[in-house]
Amino acid sequence: MQATLFDEKKFENTDFSDKELCDFEFSDCQFINCNFTNTNLRTTDFIDCQFTGCNFSNANTDNTGFKNNVFTGCKMMGLNFGAASNFLFAVTFNNCILDLSTFFKKKMKKTKFESCSLKEVDFEDADLCQSVFNNCDLLNASFVKTNLEKVDLRTAYNYTLDPEANKIKKARFSSQGVVGLLAKYDIEIE
Repeated sequence: MQATLFDEKKFENTDFSDKELCDFEFSDCQFINCNFTNTNLRTTDFIDCQFTGCNFSNANTDNTGFKNNVFTGCKMMGLNFGAASNFLFAVTFNNCILDLSTFFKKKMKKTKFESCSLKEVDFEDADLCQSVFNNCDLLNASFVKTNLEKVDLRTAYNYTLDPEANKIKKARFSSQGVVGLLAKYDIEIE
C-alpha cells in the first residue's frame, strides 16, 4: 500500500482524534492546535514537521516515524515513543507535557527537552547521550540502564537516579541536583 503524502501543508485546529491515520507521510508540515488524542498513527511518518499546541495523548505510535520534529506546547501524555520507529528518530520538546510517557529502549542522542513536564516518564534502557533537560520536572521518572553520558541535568529538578544502574560519565548536575543521585542510600542531607 502506498502512503498518502502531504508536503509543506499547514493544518490548523484539525481534529484527528480517534481516527485511523495509518500509512501517511507528512513532510515539512505545520500542525497548530490539532488534536491527535487516541489517533492511530501506526506506520505514519512525520518528517521535519512542527507541532504547536497539539494534543497527542494516548495516540498509537507503533512504527510511527518521528524524523526531526519539533513539539512546542504540546500535551503528549501516555505516549509510547518506545514503539515508534527508530529510523532517523529525532525530536525536540519545548514546554510540553510528556507525563506517563515511555521512551523505553529509544535511541535519542542529543535530544533537547526545554521546560517540559516529564513526570513518571520511563527512560529505561534509553540512549540519552548528550541530551539536555533544561528546566524540566522529572518527578518519579525512571532511569534504569539508561545512557546518560554527557547529559545536562543542571537545571532539571525532582529527579532521582541510581549512578550504579546507569551510565553517567561526564553528565552535568547542579549541586542541588546531586541529592537525586543519593536517594537510594536513604540518608539525610542538611
